[in-house]
Amino acid sequence: MIDQRSPANTGGSEHRYDAVVVGAGFAGMYMLYRLRERGFRVHVFEAADNVGGVWYWNRYPGARCDVPSLAYSYSFSEELQQEWEWTERYASQPEILRYAEHVADRFDLRRDITFGTRVTSAVFDEQSASWTVTTDTGARVSARYLIPAVGCLSATQTPQLPGAESFRGQTYHTGNWPHTPVDFTGRRVGVIGTGSSGIQAIPLIAEVAERLVVFQRTPNFSLPARNRPLTAEEIRETKSRYAQIRAEMRRTPAGALHPSTGKGVLEVSEQERIAELERRWEIGGTGFMAAFTDILRDADANRAVADFVRGKIRQIVKDPEVAERLCPKDHPIGAKRICVDTNYYETFNRPNVELVDVRATPIRELTPNGLRTSEAEYELDIIVYATGFDAMTGSLTRMDIRGPDGTSLADAWRDGAATYLGLAVAGFPNMFVVTGPGSPSVLVNCIMAAEQHVEWISDLLEHLRDRGANRIEAERDAQDEWVAHVNEVANRTLYPQANSWYVGANVPGKPRVFMPYVGGLNVYRERCDEVAAAGYRGFRITAGV
Repeated sequence: MIDQRSPANTGGSEHRYDAVVVGAGFAGMYMLYRLRERGFRVHVFEAADNVGGVWYWNRYPGARCDVPSLAYSYSFSEELQQEWEWTERYASQPEILRYAEHVADRFDLRRDITFGTRVTSAVFDEQSASWTVTTDTGARVSARYLIPAVGCLSATQTPQLPGAESFRGQTYHTGNWPHTPVDFTGRRVGVIGTGSSGIQAIPLIAEVAERLVVFQRTPNFSLPARNRPLTAEEIRETKSRYAQIRAEMRRTPAGALHPSTGKGVLEVSEQERIAELERRWEIGGTGFMAAFTDILRDADANRAVADFVRGKIRQIVKDPEVAERLCPKDHPIGAKRICVDTNYYETFNRPNVELVDVRATPIRELTPNGLRTSEAEYELDIIVYATGFDAMTGSLTRMDIRGPDGTSLADAWRDGAATYLGLAVAGFPNMFVVTGPGSPSVLVNCIMAAEQHVEWISDLLEHLRDRGANRIEAERDAQDEWVAHVNEVANRTLYPQANSWYVGANVPGKPRVFMPYVGGLNVYRERCDEVAAAGYRGFRITAGV
């Protein structure tokens, strides 16, 4: 292994590390902390000028987490859990970013992070069994291990609209928001997209804009957040038994405490079903989807729950035609990312808000003064793209990552992402992806998923160090078996029935492959632990040179 005391200079400005981590979001920060604590020489490259990952970039109005803040936080340090004070049930972006900054400062992480630097390429050298990593600043470093922790929702996706360069107003993407406030007061604003970020931003923009036009291709199901300040008693009670709570979370499919009735939708009377759904609607949050055991497995059960939510939309939105346009009818509830909102549907009762169905009247082009559909032109001062991301793979394939035979990761995944355990890719030795495709990642509490991956990877690297091994690669057969298992489990559910970003449907030309693992974080954790206990079954390990 490499000398732990100082970087080895291999000529020019190239330094050698045990591991290079790409990204300083929650996964990358913990990866740095965990490896450094175990004596590895590790360095992080981060494109932003601060930590926080997605919470650094997503600064749009209304940006906040849809996992309760007391659960959406690190569990690895009891001291950190006790000292940090969350203020709201669902923390806002500024508060989450402050938390990330606090973690970086508390554990002195910044000294091993190079900010404002994007990794452009990483090439594996067979002879030295190491990666050469190049950045957009021209820096080159080598590392035994490459660990992309770039996040599943970080590569923004912007539609290529004719005439975009002619528009004289301002344009923004929710996933790459300015660090200075954007003033919508008295402006004519168009928001393209009604996924999670659009659903969060639209109500706040509508409050101050002269006019807001929402361009919707596909309506999404959204649940009320019922956000509120946390009480001192809630915080005190949680902190008094954090260890127990975290243990319980690890035993759940979602990495969060959403109690179920333990019954199927159709196993109870209509009266009992509606009463339970009403109760959860009033409580708010994604726990609504955990009410019954078969919502995402049985089409009839799903339809009954979807009908309940569509009924709520029709109650809230006063104009029946607008309400119908907001009612999702082309996918099962939950098969696309379920959204959580504050006053989203109520916003369409405002006189200054208009909803345009771009499936019925497609966007043709941007003009100097706004946007033209097949039926009308809308004069706009500001256009907000709430069009999401090249999810799960885009942030990886946009780097030029090449294995020992010169094959790029983008080429290897030309027909769809394939991994072993969502952690490793056959043909790319000594590379471990944190919360990549083939892992639960985006379907669960992301911080808990990241912690599980980081701990598993760091344990593996210690195992390799103890053995004097310098090369590890996922076996192709093991990868094929895992991909088949991921698909098999997904096909037992209703998830594949939706044209979602889970299958890459929002990116033109992207292969339609269901990417996350739906078997549950608890089951996944057990599977990873079994692989480790069997001497890292499915991996080919080579002793050092």
